[in-house]
Order: sequence, then C-alpha cells, then structure tokens
Amino acid sequence: MARKVLFTASSYSHICNFHLPYLEYFRNGGWQVDVACGGEQGEIPFADRVIYLPFKKKMQARENFAAARMLRREIIAQGYDLVAAHTSLAAFFTRLAVKGLRRRPRIVNVAHGYLFCEQERFTKNAVLLAAEKLVARETDLLLVMNGWDKNAALRQHLAKRIEMIPGIGINFAVRCTASDAGARQRLRAEYAIAENAFVLFYAAEFSARKSQETLIRAMAQLPENVCLVLAGDGALREACEETAQALSLSQRVLFPGYIADVSAWYACADAAVSASRSEGLPFNILEAMYCGLPVVASAVKGHTDLIDDEKTGLLYDYGDADACAKQIARLTASAALCTALGSAAKASVARYDLAQVLPQVLRAYESVLTDHV
Repeated sequence: MARKVLFTASSYSHICNFHLPYLEYFRNGGWQVDVACGGEQGEIPFADRVIYLPFKKKMQARENFAAARMLRREIIAQGYDLVAAHTSLAAFFTRLAVKGLRRRPRIVNVAHGYLFCEQERFTKNAVLLAAEKLVARETDLLLVMNGWDKNAALRQHLAKRIEMIPGIGINFAVRCTASDAGARQRLRAEYAIAENAFVLFYAAEFSARKSQETLIRAMAQLPENVCLVLAGDGALREACEETAQALSLSQRVLFPGYIADVSAWYACADAAVSASRSEGLPFNILEAMYCGLPVVASAVKGHTDLIDDEKTGLLYDYGDADACAKQIARLTASAALCTALGSAAKASVARYDLAQVLPQVLRAYESVLTDHV
C-alpha cells in the first residue's frame, strides 16, 4: 500500500508558488500526495487530491475551526503517514486537528516566519506564542528558517525536535532571469522612468508587516532622480498611494500592482529595498541578491540572516525612515559601492538554490518517519 502525505497551507497560491518540487518528489516516490488549503480553487500539479478549506486570516474566525474539523475527518479517514504543515495559521489548525487522536500521522511544521517577533506588540506576541505552545506536543519536527525563530522555538520548547533549514529553495535560474534582454529599457519606457533614474524595487503585499510607508517617507529625503517601485496589492495599498500623494511623490513612487514576471523588474532596478517588520527567509531579498542588486533592508529577523551589513547589503533600524534614506543615499552616490555590495550578495546566496536546499528539506521530512515516539 502506498504511503500517504498531506501538505497543508492557508492558500492555494502558497502551495503552487513554493512546494511543487516537493509534491513532485513524493509523487515520483510512489506516495499518495494530497493537499489541503484555502484560497482560490484550481488544480495543483502532482497532487492526487486537493481539499479546499475555509481559512480566514483572523485566527479566531469560526471558519478556521470548521477547517480544523474537516482536516480531522480527512486525517482519520486517509490514515496519512506524514503531514507537512505550512503558513502559521494553517499549521496551527492542522496540529489542532490531530489533538487527542490516539493514532495520528507524524507532523512537520515548517515555520516560514513566526508572526511573533521583537517588533510586535506584547499582547499579540503572547497570544501567538500561547497558540504555538498549545500544539507543541503535536509538532514532531519544527523546521525554522532563521536564527531568531530557532532560538525562540528552543527557548519555548515549541516542538519535540527543532532544526534550521536554509529556506525551501529557489530555482534562481528560472525565477531570476529577465524574460527579454531589453527588460530595463522596456519597463522604463512603459512607466515613464528616466533612463538616468535610480530605481528602487520592493515587491510585497501591502500590509502593516511589510511597512511600505517607511520607504515612501524615506523617498521625501532623497534626490529627485530616485524612483521607488512598490509592486503588489493588499489592504494598505490605497493608504500608501495617499501618503505618496500627500508628500508630492506621485511621480516618483509607482504602484504597478501585482507583477507576475518580477525578474524583469530586477533587470530594471538599480537596488532592492525592504521595510518589513519581520521575515522568515524572504524570497524577494534572495532573488534581488542573486540578480546582483545592492539591498537596503530593515534590520529584522530574516533580513539579518541574509545580509551581512556593509558587506552584502545595508541595514537600518526598522521603521526609521531617516536611517533608511541615508543608506539609500549612499548607494545613489557611489556606483562602486553598488557594484561591490551586489557582487558580494550574489556570491552569498548560492546555498539557497533549490538544488542545494531540496535534498536537505526532504531528508528532514523523511527523518521524522523513523523518529521514536
């Protein structure tokens, strides 16, 4: 009888964007591969079954508890050998679903970046930490992606076993190659960006955690030839557009919306930036570094794991628009600094390539099957 694995995540897009190589591996190994996720509905390559769950972003939403009940029924009925849980919300309700079962599958929780962090409110941190502690006994293996999360998990005993992995891997050759050789000129012409403009690029959901407003306020202190491209959509996009307009930056801060071919924008940009409050091991920074772009980013978990300040990028205190502007200004004033940081950044991220990472993560998945209870 074929062994069975279930991947869970809050969204369909998360599975499709990050985990298809893992689904393919298990399918090729003769496993039954099922996926349970929220979000939009559609076929998922290499999945035998897709179970759609009514996840909502608000933790205490009743739909999430309904999703946990659905998962519990599926897990009992299918008798999975292994469950790989991804994204904080789905991972919590996946582990809640097996609580109290006499026979349950081995559970691996992959923490792409805990929501609790140094910069978060104490009350929110306390609630999220309490939730993780509640399901720690159901967490046979916790895989974390940065040093802050590893230390927090070890200190709080959030799993039976805890390991750190270098993310889940990026196929740099596919994701970071511009679709055409003239991408830089084409995009600059399309968005009326001057050829001599210094373009900053940040692709992220517009949310409080991603903190785009810090970058917009930094722009008010930078030379007129600096242009900021904020790609993505989200609840706070309109508020950010209003901030840019209020600061008379509408011509220098662009909002192109969701972008499928991000690699073309890496070719268009002169530097990458991030203002995030916390990260796991962010793809946008990894991809920018692979493309040889100098990076200016907030000094928070995830960023500090990737960027060696002054060597492979520049860091600034989270939320400090003045400090952010000063670091960006250093890049605009020195082509030599941009080249040095970009070259060092590209060399430093080779170990995050999918070909290097995938075997490590798969060994971790499979190791939990031989652990003694």
